[in-house]
Amino acid sequence: MYTTTNFKTKTAMREAVKSGQQVTVFQPGGFFPGKTDGQATLEGPHYPAAHSWYAVVEIADSTIVKVIR
Repeated sequence: MYTTTNFKTKTAMREAVKSGQQVTVFQPGGFFPGKTDGQATLEGPHYPAAHSWYAVVEIADSTIVKVIR
């Protein structure tokens, strides 16, 4: 899964969540349904760039509520 905003680093994503910005997630491609609640694993930056960070987050209604790691 990806964040809607194409964060270049995990730190940038974590800081956005920490500052109260609404950071949403999505599952590209349509082959597998994206989660909307619970824990999810994210990767970034977006394809076609090489993924350089991964994160485990807690989401509610497709919005990150907590960065777990």
